[in-house]
Amino acid sequence: MRNTAKITAAVLTAGALTLGLTACGSDQDAASDTSGPLVVAATPVPHAEVLTYVKDHLAEKAGLDLEVKEFTDYVTPNTATEDGSVTANYFQTEPYLEDFNKKNGTHLVSVASVHLEPLGLYSEKTDKADGLKDGATIAVPNDTVTEARALQLLAANGLITLKDGAGTSATTADITANPKNLKFKELEAAQTPRSLKDVDAAVINGNYALEADLKPAEDALVLESPENNPNVNLLVVKEGSEDDPRVKKLADLLTSDEVRKFIEDTYDGSVIPSF
Repeated sequence: MRNTAKITAAVLTAGALTLGLTACGSDQDAASDTSGPLVVAATPVPHAEVLTYVKDHLAEKAGLDLEVKEFTDYVTPNTATEDGSVTANYFQTEPYLEDFNKKNGTHLVSVASVHLEPLGLYSEKTDKADGLKDGATIAVPNDTVTEARALQLLAANGLITLKDGAGTSATTADITANPKNLKFKELEAAQTPRSLKDVDAAVINGNYALEADLKPAEDALVLESPENNPNVNLLVVKEGSEDDPRVKKLADLLTSDEVRKFIEDTYDGSVIPSF
């Protein structure tokens, strides 16, 4: 069993985004105390699993006291890192991080690139992307960056065409051709696997696919290519914590040969080391 503290998405209902940016002094003091354990926020799969492997097999020898806190959403880990409740997080991509900082005035920076989770299109109604019926409904994540990434995936596989220049902020308004008259249902990313019974297909983040017992390398109708893919998952801290010796130790461990082997052996191509 993992030795972690699990925080559910219900935290958001308490106004995590607002409250998280105005943390109490004790949290800030805890984050600045480099003599204590390094507390890292992570989504459960694969991030907390990778961190737990580090904690159980590598951290003690490296002199690192590591504590892992699990979150099930994509907002609270960043607000907790910004307010000092945790020192680091491990769950997000560079485009998502940049967008989050811009929209929320946070000061978060990457210290290591660890792995890629290819985004995939899944369905319980068809086993081929071109088997989607006319007028089919596809669920997509509703955050700006991941929705754009989902649309780019569909475009790369010929299901839609996006206007030139549509990038990490692409929306359905940027669709210039839609030969199957696809409809789109925007959902919080964590909800997309649960939508599969209600829609014709869903674009699902790799971590949520794994949590739903999907095997991206086997079950996805189409999957992002890892080649030149900017959506690698990062170890992130608040600006100013990059030189924390505990953070440096964790960054080294997360990009070690041991972790590479753990990722390759555990996830069989559904999670790909990026170092």
